[in-house]
Amino acid sequence: MPNSSSMAQFLLLALADRRELQLLHFWLFLAISLAALLANGLILSAVAWDHHLHTPMGFFLLNLSLTDLGCICTTVPKAMHNSLQNTTTISYTGCAAQVFFFLFFISAEYYLLTIMCYDRYVAICKPLHYGTLLGSRACAHMAAAAWATGFLNALLHTASTFSLPLCQGNALGQFFCELPHILKLSCSHSGYLREIGLIGVGACLVFGCFVFIVFSYVQIFRAVLRIPSQQGRHKAFSTCLPHLAVLSLLLSTGVFSDLKPPSISSPSLDLIVSLLYSVVPPALNPLIYSLRNQELKDAIRKMMTGCFSGGRTCYFSSAGHSLCNPLLAQPAF
Repeated sequence: MPNSSSMAQFLLLALADRRELQLLHFWLFLAISLAALLANGLILSAVAWDHHLHTPMGFFLLNLSLTDLGCICTTVPKAMHNSLQNTTTISYTGCAAQVFFFLFFISAEYYLLTIMCYDRYVAICKPLHYGTLLGSRACAHMAAAAWATGFLNALLHTASTFSLPLCQGNALGQFFCELPHILKLSCSHSGYLREIGLIGVGACLVFGCFVFIVFSYVQIFRAVLRIPSQQGRHKAFSTCLPHLAVLSLLLSTGVFSDLKPPSISSPSLDLIVSLLYSVVPPALNPLIYSLRNQELKDAIRKMMTGCFSGGRTCYFSSAGHSLCNPLLAQPAF
């Protein structure tokens, strides 16, 4: 029987049997990945470029965009390659790397969303202490803790899973290397229980963050409902809606993927659910935040206008047979 030391590769789930559908999936993944790269890149550029977004929320939004880019770049390129090359293989090392980086980015994203909930709680419930509780050093420490916890979580799970002897074949019923599907190939009872224990500890941490988020939003809604003016309540709610939408999308798809009844499980349903929590949130998060955040929309608009106006200045200067002055290409505000 093959084990983890002799196994050279895994077999991923084919997205389609027909060549035409495989190419369609390639172009679909390409469009989604390009949209995610463009949208998250715009947010990263806008936050770095506009000093009005140099706030705790802008800082955490920048980190969230980095996790979204990481999730997309971890799973989608290999799926695109397999669809284009009409293959389903992934190397043992590539599979381990994919598991590690996906767990790293998805864990860091969840912890960052928990921190962003705390940011909204302080901003609405303790506005007078906002500058003290969420100073630049405190924000950097919280973001570093989120990244470090995600890294440690990914490292422990990857090392534990890929140290197990795998004797149930090498076929994974998923389009990317996912932890539960690899565990199904294990034939080590003690190692399997060890990984289940790690999953239990991680689940307790996730549940603790969820309880904190629920408690924070109960306090937030109570504080918002005490605001006398309707305009003030609407403004307070609008700052929380993007965070709630992103968090709900991530949690609902992830929980359904892990807790769906075996009776309704099927390769097609598993594929759709995995797409929903691994590809859709990183692509939609920038859209959700940019639609509800007026400052972010204004910053992106100004940045794009500045780039286009700078390009036109440079173009017309060159057309007039004069050197393009770099100072003329800078946006004026």
